[in-house]
Amino acid sequence: MIKNIDEYVKKVEEASKYIKEQIKDNIDLAIVLGSGLETVLESVESPINISYENIPNFPKSTAPGHKGELIIGNIGSKKVLLMNGRFHYYEGYTMKEVTFPIRVMNEIGINKLIVTNAAGGMNPNFEKGIPCILTDFINFFGDNPLLGENNDNWGPRFPDMSEPFSKKMIEAALKSAKNVEEKVFTGVYLGITGPTFETPAELRMMRNFGADLVGMSTVPEVIVANHAGMEVLGISAITDMAIAEGLEKVTSDDVLEVAKNAGRKISKIIMDLINNM
Repeated sequence: MIKNIDEYVKKVEEASKYIKEQIKDNIDLAIVLGSGLETVLESVESPINISYENIPNFPKSTAPGHKGELIIGNIGSKKVLLMNGRFHYYEGYTMKEVTFPIRVMNEIGINKLIVTNAAGGMNPNFEKGIPCILTDFINFFGDNPLLGENNDNWGPRFPDMSEPFSKKMIEAALKSAKNVEEKVFTGVYLGITGPTFETPAELRMMRNFGADLVGMSTVPEVIVANHAGMEVLGISAITDMAIAEGLEKVTSDDVLEVAKNAGRKISKIIMDLINNM
């Protein structure tokens, strides 16, 4: 448990120092891989793998489909850090622990972030297995990673959230999807704690609130990245249709299987996006 902001800053600095010692070049951007989306790793050249267990103060990933390692390598001409295994609120971590890696990324000089996830599609026009570029989010966690004492060196006490996902990066991602001939949707992501999937009544409420997708991650990381002044792009793999009427049972195995196939599409989009940065 983190007692105060000074202790938290120290832990971030210790983790950042360790990672810096493992790499020689500046990193152009970071990618957080969602459940079952490891196919993006196939595009990484000359990878360096760092287990979370070896990084000082780093949490341990316990969720299915999350291996628990950083991969640093090249995608095209860019040096990229990939997070293969994120941390979820439902694993019992605090919000500051969930977002610890984002603080570390920013500390080592990364200012661009791509977050991916597996999500349920609530928009009836969506299709399972198709990527969705995120345009906004709704925080249904009932918590916020910025609660408590603020570190002014990291960001303002009251950060602006009028553009949580970079419009510039959204436009670039849509262009890349067209370049690689992959169909994509755009939509609003709603983040919940989990670990239970949603009831039909909850889905009706969320849809009425303006959400197109629902998932158990992403929102905390995007909040912290915005607080730190990072440019953020969000991409969801629509792994199931979370529509109240005719809702079918879903398991984590189902989600991972669809995410794996959708991950190949997301990988193509990300590859083109990075090569055209």
